[in-house]
Amino acid sequence: MRRLAALALIPLIAAAQAPTPAKPKTPGEILAEAPKADWREIAADDLLVIELKDGRRVVIQLAPEFAPVHAANIKALAKAGYWQGAAIYRVHDNYVAQWGNNETEKPLPAGVVAQPPAEYFRPLDGLEVVPLGSPDPYEPLVGYVHGWPVAVDTSDKTINLAHCYASVGVGRGLSPDTGMGGELYAVSGHGPRALDRVIANVGRVVSGIENLSSLPRGTEAPGFYKERSMDVPMASVRRGSTMPEGERPRFEYLDEKSRSFAAWLQVKKNRQDDFYIHPAGGVDLCNATVPVRAVG
Repeated sequence: MRRLAALALIPLIAAAQAPTPAKPKTPGEILAEAPKADWREIAADDLLVIELKDGRRVVIQLAPEFAPVHAANIKALAKAGYWQGAAIYRVHDNYVAQWGNNETEKPLPAGVVAQPPAEYFRPLDGLEVVPLGSPDPYEPLVGYVHGWPVAVDTSDKTINLAHCYASVGVGRGLSPDTGMGGELYAVSGHGPRALDRVIANVGRVVSGIENLSSLPRGTEAPGFYKERSMDVPMASVRRGSTMPEGERPRFEYLDEKSRSFAAWLQVKKNRQDDFYIHPAGGVDLCNATVPVRAVG
């Protein structure tokens, strides 16, 4: 009997000595632990810094890799002070905040292309896409290239930036107008992916999107402010590379080819930390855009 009693204790002792399973990490914990080598700095010349007259700031990263002519136009417009006196004049609920000179007759600065090509997508041309790994309702392949959320039409091997929250696009009229970059908008609601391949997606807000998404909604269709007194004026629009070194904002994105990103994406698909009862098993592209952080 004593031997049987001792044998009965063995499973209890083994259970007591077994290591406690590691607590599931949150996406934020994975980012906090990501080594410096897993982050890539965003070029200062691709940053557009908007100062609103009320003291708030919005910083945009341009994407010349996907919309080179539009991006060059926007940089030239900033350099020439084209947006002096511009304002945010349209805030469409769950859609976009739009700004510019609102149908001004102001002449274009030298070097600005008045009718850029339709840079709504580009050839894949060997770009290595890190796949999301979850189904997408718009394209057969979605994922990431150089920190950007992208969609690929595998039939003609073309690729486009995906319209997600904080994406920045170029306002335009009806085709064949493509917009020259003087009127811009930022997505301030659910990612309007129906705009993919329809309009030039030229970048994303990397800081200050809350200063756009929290603005009062316009009451006139489609989201325009009824009175000009409601417009939100801009104090300045500058390229990051033209700012003094000590004032220049700096940002990094998590390399989509890094182990940290792979771990982060896996957790985004399968949250198992305390609040989550059932892991989703997948994620939408616009709910898993590449993390960006301020530096310094």
